[in-house]
Amino acid sequence: MLKKVAFTMYPVADVPRARKFYEESLGLTPGLVGNQGENYWVEYDLPGGGCFALTNFTSETPSDAAGGTIAFEVDDLDKLIADLEAGGTTFKSDLIHGPNCRMSVCLDTEGNSILLHQLNAK
Repeated sequence: MLKKVAFTMYPVADVPRARKFYEESLGLTPGLVGNQGENYWVEYDLPGGGCFALTNFTSETPSDAAGGTIAFEVDDLDKLIADLEAGGTTFKSDLIHGPNCRMSVCLDTEGNSILLHQLNAK
């Protein structure tokens, strides 16, 4: 039986560029980092559990239409959106208001879709 999601992985074309985005723009701290020549696997252990990985080991092309999207829970959605827009990040949606949350969809530097999510205050 399934126990948990072990990790979510995104393919990247430019590892240094992708790492800069996730580490500097989103504030993630790398954990396990490994490579074989120019092929890299970079893991980010997420606060509260879970793991997000970037890799160029696969032959997959980064794309916002490739299938799954990771949703990151954030503390201050408005501030993060403003900071990312100021840095040139492309957003695919206006702010989406749900019954229990707000969210917005942007693209990472590789073209993968990221959902930024903030629960409404209780």
